[in-house]
Amino acid sequence: MEVVVDDVCCGLENVAVPALSDVEGTRLSDIKYTPTNVVGPGSPTDPSEMMYEGCDCHTPSCSSDCPCILRYGPTYDNSGCLLTEQLEKFLRSKPVLECNTSCQCGEQCSNRVAQKGVSLKLQVFHSPQKGWGVRAAERIPWGRFVCEYAGEVLGLEEARKRTQNMKQEDMNYILTLREHIAGGRIVETHVDPTYIGNVGRYINHSCAPNLLMLPVRVDSEVPKLALFAGRDIEIGEELSFDYSGEYGNVEKQGQLQKATEKTIDSSKLKPCFCGSKMCAGFLPFDPSLYTVHEIK
Repeated sequence: MEVVVDDVCCGLENVAVPALSDVEGTRLSDIKYTPTNVVGPGSPTDPSEMMYEGCDCHTPSCSSDCPCILRYGPTYDNSGCLLTEQLEKFLRSKPVLECNTSCQCGEQCSNRVAQKGVSLKLQVFHSPQKGWGVRAAERIPWGRFVCEYAGEVLGLEEARKRTQNMKQEDMNYILTLREHIAGGRIVETHVDPTYIGNVGRYINHSCAPNLLMLPVRVDSEVPKLALFAGRDIEIGEELSFDYSGEYGNVEKQGQLQKATEKTIDSSKLKPCFCGSKMCAGFLPFDPSLYTVHEIK
């Protein structure tokens, strides 16, 4: 029999997210809950900083001629789900920009989705092999926003320092997003929900996930790492995303696995228990954070 251990989000989301466990004495880690990213050590940009000019759409919801939508094209339908015909663009190249706090449109604007936080019924639960995980407590349709993967936004040196100081038994929550932009530049965002984070930190990896992650920008150039349903998800189904960011790309997953095996100490690898037919055998790993580098 499962009993409620904690209310994960501490009243900071639109809905409560209970944690359930049938293991006596099981407790969640003591973390500070945050619904969205916060500035951490070494971060070059404060994610709460206002960096984008708002639209002048004095309407309940913006239309296709809104400057925020025109910039990269529409992202969501009227129900707030991803536009299905744009999937390939979403996964590979298309930036996502939502209306922000300086926009004149209403709070119910269809171009305000990830910024609103958790609104679905979710449950954090405990499993024997994977520890804590998250499952759906209601049916989630394809393209629906689920939650952010939120935490401290770190600078590269701090991300390396924290990664290299981890013990073998420690969980590695640091996620590095790499975006290729004009001129061949690569912009990295390092998010760590180890000490300050949201419900997204409890979502497990799968080599065949049901969630996809998209960088969504609202007020700041620092993106929200937004998780959307990659297919219809049924009640009771565990939520998962690919920690490598290669949603549904089996060939790329294989390439990443081979490259990782050659570049890092095998003792750093953690086994994957996703159980999918395409399972790589271990969790995705970012060898760049273990690069030999003097840390001050």
